[in-house]
Amino acid sequence: MTTDSSSTNRAPAEGISTFKGQDRALRADRLGTGGLLLSVLAATAPLMVVAGVMPTTFAVMGIVGQPLLFVVLGTVLVLFSLGYAEMSRHVHNAGAFYAYISRGLGGTAGAGAALVALVAYNSLQVGIYGIFGFEVSGLFATYADVEVAWWVPALAAALAVGVLGWLKIDVNAKVLGVLLVIEVLLVVVFDIAAVADPGKEGLSLHAFNPDTLTGAGVGTALCFCIAAFLGFEQAPVYAEETSRPHVLVPRVMFLAVAGVAVFFAVSSWALTVATGPATIVATSQEQSAGLLFFLTEDRLGSTFTDVLHVLFVTGMFAAMLSFHNVVARYAFAMGREGLLPAAFGRTTGSSGAPGTGSLLQTGIAVVLVLTFALTDDKPTGDPTAPVLHLFTWGGNIGALGVIVLMAIASLSVVVFFVRRGAAGAQAWRLVTSAVAGIALVVIAVYTVKDFDVLVGTGPDSALRWILPGVIGLALVTGLVQGAILRTRAPENHARIGLGNEAFQLEKEAERTP
Repeated sequence: MTTDSSSTNRAPAEGISTFKGQDRALRADRLGTGGLLLSVLAATAPLMVVAGVMPTTFAVMGIVGQPLLFVVLGTVLVLFSLGYAEMSRHVHNAGAFYAYISRGLGGTAGAGAALVALVAYNSLQVGIYGIFGFEVSGLFATYADVEVAWWVPALAAALAVGVLGWLKIDVNAKVLGVLLVIEVLLVVVFDIAAVADPGKEGLSLHAFNPDTLTGAGVGTALCFCIAAFLGFEQAPVYAEETSRPHVLVPRVMFLAVAGVAVFFAVSSWALTVATGPATIVATSQEQSAGLLFFLTEDRLGSTFTDVLHVLFVTGMFAAMLSFHNVVARYAFAMGREGLLPAAFGRTTGSSGAPGTGSLLQTGIAVVLVLTFALTDDKPTGDPTAPVLHLFTWGGNIGALGVIVLMAIASLSVVVFFVRRGAAGAQAWRLVTSAVAGIALVVIAVYTVKDFDVLVGTGPDSALRWILPGVIGLALVTGLVQGAILRTRAPENHARIGLGNEAFQLEKEAERTP
């Protein structure tokens, strides 16, 4: 990707068309450390990862060393965060990834990253509606003996999330916090129960042995596991809504990465302890997504397992709300900077929420859920296929997009500090960013290479290229938009990535005699 030095580290030029008015800025002082941490951690959906991603990775990839993978990935993402967090002290913009990339690689690159982010986070958010609807439908059938089509609860959730998206972000943080804390506590109870009542092999640490990370499935297992971390990188999205973004955003990112790595490493190890490392793969293949519930039924009883089923669903709702808030803020930042219509760059009423962006995300969710629902009535085939396709396709397209954004952001961090003349002072952060960037590129390559495995299509299916091609198309389209803006609307191009800073700089210029 080429850089655009003319729009790097830039202030608004004379005559630039900037944005004025309170509705062009998100409300500050709405989130503290706790609220910000809960908002980003909710996207990781811990119960969905433990009950869904982990058994799938064990079963499909046959990799016993999944706990060690979480440690490895946690290390890579900490290396990434060192530079990313340092840059967050200089850039406070709801556009997060694309704002950082703009400030390092230029406005054109930022426009490409902006569209990738919008597509990726929408895909992640909408994908969860599929599995959410499927699970709620199952709860109605099991506990109420009522048949409900999966798309009914999915649409109801889309509307509920849309309503919450219009409220103050601190209200959202409280909703997310309650759901997340309960979810985590239940998983911790299982972890303790597994350690207290291990399988035949006892408290074996075999899953942390490097020898368990051998075979052709390791690369694909990395793709599965890195999706479990998605959420920590969202902290800069809320920078404008915190009181001290230069302090809180880096703090929350490191807390999130470290916390997620330890939590998932321990929980995946607890699964191997409960079944025994020698049988975890076979048991996962037999139980599939029911593995966690199978193990809790035996150790903690049916009542705990029933509660776990319900919290499995509420955890998904929390993740959907978290991703919804991120998409709305990306749309807000893009509207404010001319990458989307100006209507998206305004906040709503007393809540200060990006209401138009929230409406956009809700509309996309409703349209896609209805589109997949229409295929549910086909007389042949698996009736759950539309549900599972929505989840697997959306989730993996989104994960690939975020991996690509993190890799490009790593390069942007290096370029940003070199151009500011801070290469010497930030040398070790530049090295860690470069190492993380290379690792993320490798993971992105494996993700594209093994996309047929990730989404469950055959190796000859055109979908193995079409689906990841969505991210490639978004990147190219965004770059073209950026190039056109640079030629035809240089005033818009000049403010890509500046966010509210352009408004503040203009106000300062007006006050200067």
